[in-house]
This record gives sequence, structure tokens and C-alpha cells, in this order.
Amino acid sequence: STALQASLSGVAVSQYREDNELINVEVRGDSHERHALGLLGNLAVQTDSGRSVPLNQIATLEYGFEEGIIWHRDRLPTVTILADVKDDALPATLVSQIMPQLEGVRADLPPGYLLEVGGTVEESARGQKSVNAGMPLFILVVITLLMLQLRSMPLSLMVFITAPLGLIGVTFFLLIFQKPFGFVAMLGTIALAGMIMRNAVILVDQIGQDMDQGLSTWDAIIESTVRRFRPIVLTALTAVLAMIPLSRSVFFGPMAVAIMGGLIVATALTLLFLPALYAAWFRVKEEHAPATHNER
Repeated sequence: STALQASLSGVAVSQYREDNELINVEVRGDSHERHALGLLGNLAVQTDSGRSVPLNQIATLEYGFEEGIIWHRDRLPTVTILADVKDDALPATLVSQIMPQLEGVRADLPPGYLLEVGGTVEESARGQKSVNAGMPLFILVVITLLMLQLRSMPLSLMVFITAPLGLIGVTFFLLIFQKPFGFVAMLGTIALAGMIMRNAVILVDQIGQDMDQGLSTWDAIIESTVRRFRPIVLTALTAVLAMIPLSRSVFFGPMAVAIMGGLIVATALTLLFLPALYAAWFRVKEEHAPATHNER
């Protein structure tokens, strides 16, 4: 190997300094020897005893073709198939359509051969796994913050269970607009859960303030819902309108649609479902004032 490298490519034997730059001095065979492949078998290879023998005596020379670069993935030689996406179709949607047709090909592959999906679909799955790994910590932090703000475990749990209400609108709008529930849509759903719980905290806190001012629990639930109707609806409407430009984006479109649909439905359910849940949770019943008779 050293003899071939010295004859064909050259080996550095010294360095020449020119100003502040070091230039390698290499020794290699002459031009005729390097370009005439027929003479390669006569290349003199030095042995340990100091003698030289022709390369033909210690090696068999064969000519053929090979790949200049062999790409590897997970330390395995890899052949990558690429394709352009037509129209506005998303990679996740196309992969879900193609993979069932490739299952037969995957089953017929010999041992040691793999068929895997890469690109944006793989990166999305990898990002989704990282988000799933952090979900327990996310839930713990959210419940802790709710406890610090509401100072009541029942109220904190009641607010927390309102977060899944957004999934109704998310599913409905994604089906209408034909958007996939990918990584960005999942991030939008997580952000949506925070918006829903924020509205629930506002409403529950207002109920507590009205009760502190002397209203009965039944009246406090009704008055707080009516009083907080406009702020909750306006903030939700602002967020929905802000998502409209993003809904046309190929990448951020599913996230915007998920937030829009989930926030619209969840806001309506928060103003209707949460007061009813509060009354059912604490078994609040309507208080009727006693009847009075006027005597003359």
C-alpha cells in the first residue's frame, strides 16, 4: 500500500518553508509510470530484506468499476431515493399512502437489508418523541402553577381537565381543511391547551371574587360567566384572526388550523361547560328566595 501510494499519489518526505507557510515536499513516480496502468504490475516493491520484487509477484491485479463515494446511514451502505412533491401535498400524507404498497417489498428483502423513511417525516417523528419525553414534566409544572395561583386542588384539577376540550375543534377543523396531524399541529395543540386553561383560570378566579363580595355560589357562577364573556371571546377571536395568514402556509398551516379550530370550539365550551362543571363539581343548587305576603 505504501509503495503504491508513493508511486501514484506521492508521500511527503519533508517540508519547505516559504515566509509563514509550510509546503510539503513529496516524492512520487514519474508521469509515464503514473499514467500507464499496464506498467503497474512491474512496480518495484521493497521487502524487509532490502530487495525489491515486482508487484505481480505478491498481488493479483484486476480492473473493474466501483463507486467513488459509498454513502452510509447508521454505518450501513445506503441507497437513497428522492422525489419531488407535486402540488401542495405534504410528505406525511404521501408516505402514509406509499408505505402500504411497499410492505410487500420490505417483506421480500433478504436479511440485513432495511427499508426506512427519512426526510421531514423522520425528523417530525424524532421531534415528536422528544416532545413526548417532556410531557410528564410539562404536566407537573402546569399543575404546580395552577395550585400556586388557585390555591385549591379541586379547582386546579377542574381547570386542568378543560384542556382536552380543544381536541374537539382540532379534529373537526383538521378534517375540514384536510390537514395532517403532524409535529407542528401537535405543538399547536399543546399551545392551545395553555390558552384554554388560561380562560378557565380567568373564569374560576372571577367566580371566587364574586363569592368573596357576598354573592351566593349560584349567582356568582352566572354573574362571572356573563361578566367575563366579552374578554374571553375577544382574546380568543384575536388569536384566531392572527392564525389566518399562517393557515395558508404549507409548513405552519396544520398548526394554525389546529389552534383556530380548537380555540373556537373550546371557548364556546368553556363558557358553557365550565360553569356547569363548577356547579356539578361543588354540588351548587339554585337558591330560591322565600315567598313574602303583603298585608294591608
